[in-house]
Amino acid sequence: MKKAVLIPVVAALAAIAGPALADYPERPITLIVPWSAGGGTDAVGRMIAEGLSQELNTPVNVVNRTGAGGIVGHTAMIEADPDGYTLGLATAEITTYAAIGTSQITAEDMTPIGLVNFDASAFNVRADSAWEDAKQALDDIKANPGKYKASGFPVGAAYHLAFAGFLNQNGIDPTTVPVVPSQGAAPGFQELVADGVAIVPSSLPEAASMRDAGLVKTLAVLSADRLDAYPDVPTAEEAVGTASVGGTWRGVVGPKGLGDDVTGTVGDALAKVYESDAFQEFMANRGFGVQWLPAAEFATFMADATASNADVIEKLGLKQ
Repeated sequence: MKKAVLIPVVAALAAIAGPALADYPERPITLIVPWSAGGGTDAVGRMIAEGLSQELNTPVNVVNRTGAGGIVGHTAMIEADPDGYTLGLATAEITTYAAIGTSQITAEDMTPIGLVNFDASAFNVRADSAWEDAKQALDDIKANPGKYKASGFPVGAAYHLAFAGFLNQNGIDPTTVPVVPSQGAAPGFQELVADGVAIVPSSLPEAASMRDAGLVKTLAVLSADRLDAYPDVPTAEEAVGTASVGGTWRGVVGPKGLGDDVTGTVGDALAKVYESDAFQEFMANRGFGVQWLPAAEFATFMADATASNADVIEKLGLKQ
């Protein structure tokens, strides 16, 4: 009699437990991209989605959620159910919204999974500039506040904050370098060559054509190590003695509360995508920098960037 009762009870418990123990993923995954289709972040997102689809053996569909300088898309990542079926490709802007005052969302509202891209900002000047190195440039900038202008970015953009942070870390008030805003590096370099500004912070790939043409030289790159593609360019620490890392980046995240099992599964798959020849060649051909940080290190990276940006944003008076 006891056996007759026990068997259906065990069967019932197994039926209840089955779905909770099922292998992830069982259905398609959405990857939110917070910027428009056709742009750089969208291209990286679609490459990641294609790779994850193969590694996880389930469709990963990109959905562009644009608006408010990336706030709409990042908010959608944060507000998703933490079941692993909605992920996001977060960008550097998530570390600036709260400090600027445009939104209260932060990287702490997310579950980091892995950083896949980092485009370090470089300190570019005209080829005929009297500055032979970054230390000489900083000394001159500090001695002549307001004399030298910078361009190549909108005010408050990633490369603006990176350069301002570099100045700040070296004891220079970043507001003493006036900004001539531009929608990207290309018009900034035109202004530089025309002698309208003295400095253009940008990624090294964006400066490549001007460097190759002998119109621009790069005094330092804001990265922890020299970039493999540009071994002649010293890091900030090598150039001036103070470590400084800044630029723009992209990484896969989930909403806060994402389970360790899901984070681990996606993280392992993402690492394989990152290491694949297809991804590495794609990034190189598009001029994107590659950097891998697993979940814990990615979390530290975002926390450090948030703190650094908050300090610089306050000094620049950008809080709204």
